[in-house]
Amino acid sequence: MSKQYDFLIIGAGLYGSVFAYKAKQAGKKVLIIDKRSHFGGNLYCENIEGINVHKYGAHIFHTSEKEVWEFVNLFTEFNRYTNSPIANYKGKIYNLPFNMNTFYQLWGIKTPDEAKTIIENQRTEFGITSPKNLEEQAISLVGNDIYEILIKGYTEKQWGRKASELPAFIIKRLPVRFTFNNNYFDDKYQGIPIGGYNNLFESLLNGIELKCNTDFFEDRDFFESLADKIVYTGKIDEFYNYRLGKLEYRSLRFESEILDMSNYQGNAVINYTDVEIPYTRIIEHKHFEFGTQDKTVITREFPLEANSDSEPYYPVNDKANEKLAQQYRSLSAKEEHVHFGGRLAEYKYFDMDQIVYNVLKLNL
Repeated sequence: MSKQYDFLIIGAGLYGSVFAYKAKQAGKKVLIIDKRSHFGGNLYCENIEGINVHKYGAHIFHTSEKEVWEFVNLFTEFNRYTNSPIANYKGKIYNLPFNMNTFYQLWGIKTPDEAKTIIENQRTEFGITSPKNLEEQAISLVGNDIYEILIKGYTEKQWGRKASELPAFIIKRLPVRFTFNNNYFDDKYQGIPIGGYNNLFESLLNGIELKCNTDFFEDRDFFESLADKIVYTGKIDEFYNYRLGKLEYRSLRFESEILDMSNYQGNAVINYTDVEIPYTRIIEHKHFEFGTQDKTVITREFPLEANSDSEPYYPVNDKANEKLAQQYRSLSAKEEHVHFGGRLAEYKYFDMDQIVYNVLKLNL
């Protein structure tokens, strides 16, 4: 007996929405559901005072894949926003990523050779040949000054653990530029949808049946009966009712504020890298789209452990969680009618362009 849909897609975020579009283009009948009240997942924007507020944290689209860039531009026009975040350490300002502007701010030096000498001397001074944790790994890569001022506090807040207790493999490399270049990404293409990410999702999901405020797990048997195949983008451990144990995730709490001024901090993203300040960064949303509104909206981001009351954002990439995740992946590989895709379903951190690329390469 044929079922009502070819695909039931659980989650109307980027992975689910791109998959839904691709399936519709292939002539498939699709239903996409999401337990949230809106589409777009963590890319959803809320318009406040005429400003597109990134409700779940800042998202800047960047890629070196021409195919991916051309695909997303089919649905909405992207602006020329360039991500150039700033770090605030105990009231002093530093450019990110680590570049000649940063080194001038740290040490007052002006040439690449001077910067290389200082970094190499600090690396040699600590003499770490086999880093045992993230702290040692970072110092072995960029020296102590950069680590203490720009990495340590931010990392410990982000992960909720001492850097000396985090595994070294979390930081495989750190971007260091010996040029005066504040562009955070090296990718060829970069920008933000004009009018916000909602425009992208409205176009992707045009003509596709969507049900929000709909939780797959509240009536699992019913939803599984609707379609020949399921595309699952939620937490992989939840799909299996945590039978092997619960995976750990980091979450974020957001505090937003409308300010009666046109410009609060002069930049879209400022990281706060000293551990005494509880939030990791302040986002001023209007700068993503070069806004000129009379008011502004800022958001402070507070990292925390994910629980039943908070959204999971980042997999905890330590050995114990990776071992458990691999066991769940082994279960998922045996599923004939369920496809697992995205950050939560694969327990891997993906940039947005990687999500789009992965879906485009699928054979439906």
